[in-house]
Formats: sequence, structure tokens, C-alpha cells
Amino acid sequence: HADSVKDPLPQRAAGRASRPDETLLLGSPCFQDAALAARARELGVAEAWRAALAKGAAQAAQGVTGDFAIGLQDADGRTFLAVDRFAIRSLCYRVIDGRLHFAARADTLAALPPAAPIAPQAIFDYLYFHVIPSPRTVFEGVHRLPAGHYALFERGTLTVAPYWTPKFSEPRTGDFDSLAEQFRSLLKEAVARQLDGSKAACFLSGGTDSSTVAGMIGAVAGRPAATYSIGFEAQGYDEMEFARIAARRFGTEHHEYYVTPADLVASIADVAAHYDQPFGNSSALPAYYCARMARDDGVSKLLAGDGGDELFGGNSRYAKQRIFG
Repeated sequence: HADSVKDPLPQRAAGRASRPDETLLLGSPCFQDAALAARARELGVAEAWRAALAKGAAQAAQGVTGDFAIGLQDADGRTFLAVDRFAIRSLCYRVIDGRLHFAARADTLAALPPAAPIAPQAIFDYLYFHVIPSPRTVFEGVHRLPAGHYALFERGTLTVAPYWTPKFSEPRTGDFDSLAEQFRSLLKEAVARQLDGSKAACFLSGGTDSSTVAGMIGAVAGRPAATYSIGFEAQGYDEMEFARIAARRFGTEHHEYYVTPADLVASIADVAAHYDQPFGNSSALPAYYCARMARDDGVSKLLAGDGGDELFGGNSRYAKQRIFG
């Protein structure tokens, strides 16, 4: 979960609908194949992707890690799309009159003539899940490539399939201490991969995941992390004291901001305009203020611990769900 990355106040992706000669490159792909990595350094990421695609669409992204979204057309006229294993980067597509268009944002494609109508099923999905799960988007006929998937458009036929599927297996050997050490090493490596030389910083709620990331940044960077926390003047909802405990424990350069009701009302339009479709996670609003505070402090990249609670039972509701299940 330490691989989750959030860019403070990211700008809208410049993605416009693609023409056949356009290539869309987002993120920072890491080619595990030495020859492809060298090609990326010498000739650019697009040429590395073309070389990978020569091995076959289903295999092209298998040896690529990091965050990325790629859309390109090869010499044979095939259009290839792929996103990273967690869909940290977004890629959408739409077929109009037998031609595939792709862009980073769903609303970019929905605006192409004929304008795509709102999908009734997507509205139901949003109200039920608080998000619109891929491959659907809020627009009829506009789809988002799911995590760990590729798409190939060839001779008018679109194929969408996974190139990577996570595998979960119980270790047959190993005692608790050795497994715990292995786990810490994985966390440390994950955090180290995300540090890019800029000011090392992270969100800090004081929970299991963000506190772990804050501590690991200090261990990896050799200096304390800059941490950013949001508080609320509401009993039972303010976690600032937990964040302060973690900040003291790891000696972080700690920053706090208390969000007011007026702040939330003022930011709703800005936050909503950033997304290309409805998104019902209310924490996006305080995260906006947290990111803005970090950017004003010279931070260009914030790490986060998204997924830690889900993986390691950080919230009591997961224990309750297990009992009820």
C-alpha cells in the first residue's frame, strides 16, 4: 500500500481524443526487461512500448511496473492501450463509427460528436458504490480501462483483457519473525521506489497505514518526513491527536490544518470540476486542503497509505464484517 501516490493538486490531464498518429504517455513506467529499459533511456518511453508490443499485446505490459497509462498505434495500424496494475493512471476509450478514441478523461471523450448521454446504470452504480466502477463511466459508450488490463483495437475489433492477475497464497514455510522482517523489507522498498529526490512527504491521519509510511520515509530518506494532517472541530471525527502521536514518534516535520464547514462549501466546486465523473468519497474535500497546504510548502509529491486498513484490518468495521460473515 505504500506504493499509492497522490500528486498535490494535479492538473487536468491534457488528454484529448486521439488521432491515429497520436500517442498518449502518462506516468513513470519501469521496464523490468533490461533491453526495454535501455531503449526507454536512449530512444524514449514510446519506442520502448513499441518494442514491447512486438512481443504481443497480451505480454507487452506484463514486465512493466510503476504507474502508467499508454495509448499508441503500431506500424500495422493496431491501437494498443494499457494501464498499470492498480490503475493509478487512468485511461478511457470510446469507439465512434468504427474508430477507437482514447484519452485520460472520460468527459474528454464524451464531448466528441455525437455527444455521449449519461448512462442510467452508471447513476445507479454511483449511488450504490459511491463510485462508478470500471469499465463503466457515467457516459454511455465511454469506458475506463480496468486495473491491470490492456486493450487492442484491430480491424474494427476491440479486445479487452487482463495482463496481470494478483495471486494470494499462504507461505508454506517461515516463522513469524522472518515473515515480519520480509514484510518490513517490502514496505521499505516500496517507499524507497517512490522517493524522487524532491521533499519527502506524506499524508498523516495517525492510522496504521499513513503512520507506517511516515516512519518508513524517515528510515529510507535518512531524514524525517514532512507530514500533513487535517483536523475537524467535531467530537468523534477529529483524529489529529493520533497524527500528533505518530509525528512525535518519528520526529516528522509536522503540519496541521483544521477544515471548517465554510472551507468545504467553498471547495466543492473546485474538487468536483477536477474529476471527470461523479466520485462520492467525502475525504476528497479535506485531502484537497491537505494537498494545497503541502504544495504551498514546496512539496510536489505526497505519499499515502491507501489500502492499508483494508489489507491489515485497520478499522474495527472489518472485524465486525468478518464476524457477521
